[in-house]
Amino acid sequence: MKIINLVSDTVTKPSAQMLEAMMKAEVGDDVFKEDPTAEALQAYAANLFGKENALFCPSGTMTNQLAIKTHTSPMDEVICDKDSHIYHYENGGYAWHSGVAIQLIDGTNGIINADQIKAAIKPAHDWLPISKLVVLENTSNRGGGGFYTLDQIKPIRRLCTEKGLRLHLDGARLFNALIESGESTAEWGQEFDSISICLSKGLGAPVGSLLIGDADFIAKARRFRKGMGGGMRQVGYLAAAGLFALQNNVQRLKDDHIRAKSLAELLSSKSFVAKILPVKTNILIFDLVDGIDAATFLGLLADKGVKASAFGPQTVRMVTHLDFTGQDLVRTLDIIDQMNIGF
Repeated sequence: MKIINLVSDTVTKPSAQMLEAMMKAEVGDDVFKEDPTAEALQAYAANLFGKENALFCPSGTMTNQLAIKTHTSPMDEVICDKDSHIYHYENGGYAWHSGVAIQLIDGTNGIINADQIKAAIKPAHDWLPISKLVVLENTSNRGGGGFYTLDQIKPIRRLCTEKGLRLHLDGARLFNALIESGESTAEWGQEFDSISICLSKGLGAPVGSLLIGDADFIAKARRFRKGMGGGMRQVGYLAAAGLFALQNNVQRLKDDHIRAKSLAELLSSKSFVAKILPVKTNILIFDLVDGIDAATFLGLLADKGVKASAFGPQTVRMVTHLDFTGQDLVRTLDIIDQMNIGF
């Protein structure tokens, strides 16, 4: 029985075409900036966003942590939504690597606005950290894949400029947002001081993220990457996968969104589902009714060959991706439709 894995969009495996690109990659020692494929990937990504340079890293956690480290000094403060990835899933790295505090904002499904940020900025007192960096996440993981549009970003950009704050985008799933909004990478690049994008989620590369910004910022981040153990040698084999992903796997993200909405439509009709967060992209988060816990529900799914993840005692997350096919969708819908959980 084939296992259908909806735990995350990080579970994808390289296609035959991607593997071929990896095997044909021309490589060198990237620590000396002599890997032509890594250089090509970085230049391609920077050009997409209208920025000067980019830096290939093993993970989105590293690119976010490098951004925080590069933009701040110890005893500064980072402002972000309470559900942000940098707060929940990066091991407190903002404190470990950068010695900064964090100010959480109570946004809506991971989305915050300029008025909330303005209210969170600290006054200049010796006993308070210095508000220095705003981090936005697009799409919002814990917010169920909800996303910002440029109309929401521009007031935040104006505020950051006025108050002397830097603005970083955790764009791990940014392309999912752009496919839905129709906005361009170049437009988004104009609004942020730095951007992180992930290649190993919906885009389907096996490893890697990119940090994008101006030349001086990337030069400084590159030194910090080395200090974090992120200097890689013949990394072009992995960079080739990322380049293939950016050039071939962006437009098809729409398929993942359609499949996630199909799952949500069925689940909304089920008596064991209490609430579903609005499904905007490829992430589906729903709460089960009282008396049914996530572990029980996931166990029943697993018995039928479908994997998902618990996002709380009664909360489940499913994430669609390029390895979740139309046939897999039909089978999953059938399994959910036939579930009988004691009602």
